[in-house]
Amino acid sequence: ARQDRSNLAANTIFDFGSETLKRELIPGLLKREIVQCLLYSEPAAGSDLAGVRTRAERDGDDYIINGQKVWTSGAAHAHYGMLLARTDWDVPKHKGLTFFFFPMKQPGVEVRPLRQITDEAHFNEVFITNARVPAANILGGLNNGWRVLQTALAYERSTMGDRPRGARHSGTSDDLVALARQYGRLDDKALRQDLAGVLALRTLNALNNARAKANLEQGSSSPVMSLGKLAMSRILHEEARLRSALVGPETLLDGPDHPFADDANFLALNAYFTSIGGGTDQIQRNIISERVLGLPKEMEVDRNVPFRQVRSG
Repeated sequence: ARQDRSNLAANTIFDFGSETLKRELIPGLLKREIVQCLLYSEPAAGSDLAGVRTRAERDGDDYIINGQKVWTSGAAHAHYGMLLARTDWDVPKHKGLTFFFFPMKQPGVEVRPLRQITDEAHFNEVFITNARVPAANILGGLNNGWRVLQTALAYERSTMGDRPRGARHSGTSDDLVALARQYGRLDDKALRQDLAGVLALRTLNALNNARAKANLEQGSSSPVMSLGKLAMSRILHEEARLRSALVGPETLLDGPDHPFADDANFLALNAYFTSIGGGTDQIQRNIISERVLGLPKEMEVDRNVPFRQVRSG
């Protein structure tokens, strides 16, 4: 599993799953024969994932799941979901969570697509009503879900930091040079400076991601990955602005008849995905300040309060 850093499910099972789960699931995940989605965020628990309210209640050898998840990519096609659910309501919010590898293809799981600003529907709402997951599918042990989640998020951020979603027709930084040449803008000194800035950011981010990769190969889920994720968010916004400046008013056009304009249009809209997905830019800054720079933690008035007593809404 370590050889495929992009497969966060395989790596998470490798770290926290039973030997049975490793044998049954990792080969299929690595071969892409098993598809998973991430069942973390909820309507009232996005940036603060410790506040999830999806319930998991023991029933014999299974847990019965009830709740709602949102912003789930690929849920309609997934065989399993990496599910964060609450198993203990009488302890503080971080301590009552359990991480499950949840079967998606069963009664009680309803997937509804969400239309995005790019007119695509990669994200979904997932409604779970009395669905079941075997207790054997717990990763990391009962009520240890927060620790497992931090590792899974680190794997996700590592891929978002160095493998951004490209444009519809082209997406590498080198294409920006060709685009500037095509629109006759390479002699524009200010534009060349902006172009060099984007290329420099990409180079620095590649070096940071090499450091994160080395940490991963040593079994460490380093917060350095938040630097890469945050950097990629900035890079995509800067590149979107640069493409829009190059293409000019033509950016308002879209479709295959206007590929360069369509790319600029799409990237300008889609750049916000990386600023939000996998933890917002603001959350990444908190992680970097606390875990990399050692600054004081942000105050949480409900951190040591039993979750049953925490006000919602």
